[in-house]
Amino acid sequence: MLQLNNVEVMYQGTILVLKGVSMEVPQGAIVTLIGANGAGKTTTLKSISGLLAVEEGEVSDGSIVFDGQRIDHAEPSDVVRMGILQVMEGRRVLEHLTVEQNLKVGGHLRHDPQGIKDDLEMVYDYFPPLKRLRNKISGWLSGGEQQMLVIGRALMAKPKVTLLDEPSLGLSPILVREIFHILRRLNSEEKISMLLVEQNARIALQLAQYGYVLENGRVVLDGPSPKLRDNEDIKEFYLGLSRAGERKSYKVIKHYKRRKRWLG
Repeated sequence: MLQLNNVEVMYQGTILVLKGVSMEVPQGAIVTLIGANGAGKTTTLKSISGLLAVEEGEVSDGSIVFDGQRIDHAEPSDVVRMGILQVMEGRRVLEHLTVEQNLKVGGHLRHDPQGIKDDLEMVYDYFPPLKRLRNKISGWLSGGEQQMLVIGRALMAKPKVTLLDEPSLGLSPILVREIFHILRRLNSEEKISMLLVEQNARIALQLAQYGYVLENGRVVLDGPSPKLRDNEDIKEFYLGLSRAGERKSYKVIKHYKRRKRWLG
């Protein structure tokens, strides 16, 4: 459904951030992209959604293909019309609007009033707290309620693929589990494909069927989620697990730093 082929992204004509990234999101799948801060995860999402231009960035090489059509230089509104929605990091609600007004904004490109009404009730079914808070000003919601709202707002545009940027950021473990449970339901019941960017590699690899590891603008490892969870380097440096009682010498650490380049 969605393919990135050797994508390079340049900012201000001089700063190369993505250096030949290739990945795919099959129809109906949840795929995760994990990596440290500054690895290029958010830039990858913006290259798909068309939001690079607002930050003086561009896809300088490679291609992005969705349903057989290139979108690497498409306008953000056209990308939305095609069925790709990005849920931004940081819960970007329209704080002066009510919950229901925020949700209706999500469907502003649609021209089917009855469908919008039906999907509004669908969002309330998945996120019951939003129905109770439908007339509350969004700026007064809790962090978890705002995260539900921005996901619900994306659903109002009837996405085929949802790009999720750090949905667990700043939330309690209970809320993270609740929201990720709803994401799993949306994938299963509404057949929405997802590309999930997360620093919480543990929960990301539990939700996704396939994962990519991004470091310094390059994909350095990919595979089915169970395989990545069993990888010793992923366990230690992304899941915080290591062999009990093992102590590493400085020489071993230096060796890891060389090996951590993965593909050189």
